[in-house]
Amino acid sequence: MIHRLDISYEHYDSLADLAEQDRLLVEEAEAATASANARYSNFRVGAAVRLKSGKTLRASNFESEVYPAGLCAERSLLFYVEANYADDHIEALAIASNPSERECYPCGQCRQVIVDVERRQQSTIRVIMSGAGTATVVDSAEKLLPFTFKL
Repeated sequence: MIHRLDISYEHYDSLADLAEQDRLLVEEAEAATASANARYSNFRVGAAVRLKSGKTLRASNFESEVYPAGLCAERSLLFYVEANYADDHIEALAIASNPSERECYPCGQCRQVIVDVERRQQSTIRVIMSGAGTATVVDSAEKLLPFTFKL
């Protein structure tokens, strides 16, 4: 039997077209790239979240000499939020990179962790993937990883 999977998303040809709160979150993610430790790949990634309380937090990627011990910006930030703000649910997550030649999408591990956080907080997370002056937005991480791992 064949099944069909349709995934809806928003695409913005200009960051100026984003809602103000999303544009500001992207700006926070872009600013976070400056603190990235990416001395091997030179690919600096920043992530920012907006919590239900309105608080914004950000983090960047960290590469280690003992590869693969580094950590993506998204997971660095999500683990920090889960450890310190677990009751203040994440409403949106923005991702940006430097260089920014294209939109920055989360890796498979990050996609699974975002889904894990959605399940734990029992609400979806708006994911804003930005780069090169554009953005693609999904209203849930499950749209990025429709066949998720589940125990």
